[in-house]
Amino acid sequence: MITNYKITGMTCGHCVNAVTSEVSEIDGVTDVDVQLEGGKMAVTSESEIDFEAIKEAVDEAGDYTVELA
Repeated sequence: MITNYKITGMTCGHCVNAVTSEVSEIDGVTDVDVQLEGGKMAVTSESEIDFEAIKEAVDEAGDYTVELA
């Protein structure tokens, strides 16, 4: 399943890499596609991922906010 999110606060490739790395570590996530332009993130997972887990991972990556798209 693919879930789409909007991330605000990313300004560069390092931001994209940090978010991708942290979200990829969540159990059940099989792929993460983060786009700097537009602040889009698509998370592919085996089953639905708890939004709080996504939020915590994005918070860990840096000073960004995330919401369901």
